[in-house]
Amino acid sequence: MKINQMMKMSLNKLLCVFLSCFTLHAFADNWPSKPITIIVPFPAGGGTDAFARPLSAQLTKNLGKQIIIDNRGGAGGTVGASIASKAAPDGYTFFMGAAHHAIAPSIYPKLEYDIEKSFIPMMLVASPPQVIVINPKVPANDLKEFIQLLKKSPGKYNYGSAGNGSSHHLAGELFKMQTKTFITHIPYRGAGPALADLIAGQVDVMFDGLGSSAQHIKGGKIKALAVASEKRIPAFPNVPTATEAGVPGYVVSTWYGLWAPKGTPQDIVDKMQAEVTKAMNSPELTEIWANNGSETPNMTGDTFAKFVSADIKRWAVVVKTSGAKLD
Repeated sequence: MKINQMMKMSLNKLLCVFLSCFTLHAFADNWPSKPITIIVPFPAGGGTDAFARPLSAQLTKNLGKQIIIDNRGGAGGTVGASIASKAAPDGYTFFMGAAHHAIAPSIYPKLEYDIEKSFIPMMLVASPPQVIVINPKVPANDLKEFIQLLKKSPGKYNYGSAGNGSSHHLAGELFKMQTKTFITHIPYRGAGPALADLIAGQVDVMFDGLGSSAQHIKGGKIKALAVASEKRIPAFPNVPTATEAGVPGYVVSTWYGLWAPKGTPQDIVDKMQAEVTKAMNSPELTEIWANNGSETPNMTGDTFAKFVSADIKRWAVVVKTSGAKLD
């Protein structure tokens, strides 16, 4: 009797597993059947938006379903990341984070998520360099003149960032270390609001991702002093590298990546990854990426996961060395 009961239970378990797998495959085959949301953990107008919005438009065109950008700013991108980590893993919510999320573990004492454990790493989306930009009213024509201003009047000038623990914040601290200058840090809820105040003259300088600054540089609303890359950017051939401009070895890039909440069916993760790759390689997005200072990367899955893990360790050293902390 007991043996029969055990066999019956085993058969029931096998049937449940079979039905579960069948349901998941049927679900994946029908994906997407409704709009998809990409959570962007910063307000509109920032660097993540500069890549997420064109990408969402191309995906909408290709998939025939609307891709919605949901901006959830706050605390250097950690509020949006926390929200995304709790989203239903049903293939209809994804998360587009940034280099800030590799810095956050070293800046914030407690996080409600783990960027390496709460998500499925999908792919690197873009990797533009940082750019040093100032309000045109700041009396400096180049980076050397700007550094002279800072040394002449320590504390007079300030820089805006996308928030504590953001790449903007750390790029500013690195600049201060390398140039032996002091600039007051003013954290915002994202690069968009910080850029708005830079344009308005409320802050003097930003160490911004080129993606969000590009259009404002071309429009003359802000002045680019240098790109923090090893070579000049083709879309901005007249902007020197920081090394050329007088700060040797100042190389800082930012990056943007895509994740799915942990538990999302792998079939759907694979499909979304393939669709994003297809969109990014379209002529429309290839041009936008180039104009925003980024090549189209080719880094997915485990390779992207290892990249993020290495960046977390790298920024931990920078945070410790610079003494950067929450303001």
